[in-house]
Amino acid sequence: MTRHLLWIILFALFVLQGSIVPLLIPSSWMDQVYVSPHLTLVFVIYIALFHHRHSALIYGLLFGLLQDFDYYTSMLGVYSFGMGLTAYLAGLVQRRQPNLIFYNLLITGLGLCLFEAINYGINRLFKLIDVSFEFALTHYMLPSVLFNLLFALICYVPIRKLLESMLTPKSGEDD
Repeated sequence: MTRHLLWIILFALFVLQGSIVPLLIPSSWMDQVYVSPHLTLVFVIYIALFHHRHSALIYGLLFGLLQDFDYYTSMLGVYSFGMGLTAYLAGLVQRRQPNLIFYNLLITGLGLCLFEAINYGINRLFKLIDVSFEFALTHYMLPSVLFNLLFALICYVPIRKLLESMLTPKSGEDD
């Protein structure tokens, strides 16, 4: 049942990030900066931090591919590769750090920066975008990372409790 709960939460976040969250961002911000919500990526990074990096890799690949199909049709696989790699590396880095909120949010922020840099790099490599790195960093990447870090901070405790409760075996299930 708990694996089904993860799928349901990830799918609900996927729907929210594409439908409701863009309406919450003020339109006056969008004149100067572009904020793209990556709520599923934040949750997948938390799966890597609190559950297991291999399952986070699978969730990242699948939901990234779903985002590629749904939103970004110019080239398939960019979001899938970025989400999968980011989730796996976040789980790999976290194994060497204590499980504190500061370290987990630092790893989440670095993962979001890595994801944005991967997306920029691949799109720039295949000449799908033609903006400088400095412009993309200040107008696209950093606003998106800060917005997603705010979401990560708000939902840190509930997600951590949910994922840690999945790891603890319940009495009577040892058979």
